[in-house]
Amino acid sequence: MTLASTGLFKTVGTYLGVPQTLDPAAAGAKAAVIGLPFDSGRHSKRVGARLGPAAIRMMSTDMVRHYRPDSAVDFDPIRALGLVDVGDVAVTSGVIEESVERMDAAITAVIASGAIPIGLGGDGVISVPMMQALARTHPGLAVLHFDSHTDAYPEGGNAIDLNPATTFSFAAEKGYVDPSVSVHFGLRGTAYVPGVFDYTRSLGYHVIPLEALDDEGPAAILERFRAIIGDRPVFVCFDMDVFDPSVAPGVFTPAWGGLTAREGLRLIRGLKGLNMVGFDVNTTTPTYDVQGLTAWLAATVVLEFCYLAAASLGLEGERRPAW
Repeated sequence: MTLASTGLFKTVGTYLGVPQTLDPAAAGAKAAVIGLPFDSGRHSKRVGARLGPAAIRMMSTDMVRHYRPDSAVDFDPIRALGLVDVGDVAVTSGVIEESVERMDAAITAVIASGAIPIGLGGDGVISVPMMQALARTHPGLAVLHFDSHTDAYPEGGNAIDLNPATTFSFAAEKGYVDPSVSVHFGLRGTAYVPGVFDYTRSLGYHVIPLEALDDEGPAAILERFRAIIGDRPVFVCFDMDVFDPSVAPGVFTPAWGGLTAREGLRLIRGLKGLNMVGFDVNTTTPTYDVQGLTAWLAATVVLEFCYLAAASLGLEGERRPAW
């Protein structure tokens, strides 16, 4: 008798306890969680986002369940996708260029296996290798960026110095995304320099401050997303600081006046129907969290990504199991 045959053991430390494998294709997985535990070390006040993937995984097994009875389609997206967790990419915090290359290669391998990548960050720099890898397979890639900041600051003169503040200016400069069909939503708070929104718009991006949600309502905001993105392949990049610090205190750069948990989850659910090809959730920073609230909410965001991925692939199952 082998240990594997006893049925007495379960996977330790993966998202929702799904199988861990380095071969998603052999497992028949349509989506794969990939940990991107990276801190660039460029933040003036906070570090610790490299611990985010572990915290999200831990809170997922403690507090997140597969079914959502309040939804129109009450099914298990984890089973539908054959979700797996490939573990963490081996990176060195503070070593940006080499780490981005390693994350890019790892995400590329996940995509080549036929699985939609769901990245767990890590600070905002982790979205660069996500866009690099996705753009090779999906030309004309759009990005839908939920964040309290554009992360598209001017810096470094003629060449963009990659750091968490320049993620999307770097992506535009390198041609990883098409800014004309890409959106930054949730923007608010203070900045170190003037003209940030204007600069982001000058790169071609659409900028939608969070106050538009109050003025227009969620249905109108979702319609704006659809009108801009159309049927383009879209990468959903979700910075946890789009939420208010009252519900997500453990983030990289908190800013008051953010989304409630209910508002944020409703908006994510409303993305159904877009051509989604990749996701990440970033900036969960456990060193500043309170009783795991931010990691728990991030784990819930990932579950919503799984619903969206399953819907995008036409894998929605029956509402309920047979009794």
